[in-house]
Amino acid sequence: MEDTKIPKVQRLAAELREQILGGEIPPGGALPKIRDLQAQWGVAFQTVRDVYAVLENEGLIVSRKGKGTFVSPILGKILRNGTGRYMKAAREEAGARGAFAGEIARLGMTPSSTTVITRERPPSRIAQILGMHHSSKAVARARTMLADDTVVQVATSWFPGDIAFGTQLEEQDTGDGGSKSRLAEAGHAQVRIRESIDVRPPTKEEAQALGIPSGRDVYEITHIGITAEDRAVEVCVHVMPVTLWSLSYEWPIDQPEA
Repeated sequence: MEDTKIPKVQRLAAELREQILGGEIPPGGALPKIRDLQAQWGVAFQTVRDVYAVLENEGLIVSRKGKGTFVSPILGKILRNGTGRYMKAAREEAGARGAFAGEIARLGMTPSSTTVITRERPPSRIAQILGMHHSSKAVARARTMLADDTVVQVATSWFPGDIAFGTQLEEQDTGDGGSKSRLAEAGHAQVRIRESIDVRPPTKEEAQALGIPSGRDVYEITHIGITAEDRAVEVCVHVMPVTLWSLSYEWPIDQPEA
């Protein structure tokens, strides 16, 4: 197909995408102002805005109000290894404060987070999973999670009050290995993990926290940690842009009998 038969916005987006992925404009690098590209390409102002919108929805560029448009600091996807990330060795590696911190550090980036800790009644579905009375309170840890200086997910973890109140789960620093290691030390080791995954648009608040357009989908991962006594002691709801994350799971099937 000749270039002239490709819609103008898609053709120009492909040209700019090639420059970004080819390294001509590095991660974090500033892109030309819309009026400059308008003059360079000889197109309408709205055409350039549409090109930028295409690339922003792909996660290749970010717009910062009052500052301009930049190549995304993270271009490749972050691999979330759902099989091994919660193992003790992985979540405590080099003093990591949990699975996320260990995962991001292994990719050569610096993990960090801001955490708001409260005691409150969890949403009804969370309370039901945790086996809590609807009027009971839990410890909630709401985190905004960064790789280097980029917000890559938001997550809220819930722990029943009878095992979490007055413990390190109510402190900013949960120590090596994070909450799972502290629960294990308190006699509530998780032996099974259950996760369900949905893809949906973000809420207005989620899009703002993640710094993404409201039209870009996110993964919602509901993570449940279960003890040997079949008790759910943790529910975490992760919200992550689909353009930034790749999900991987592996498990054995049809194992030969010993």
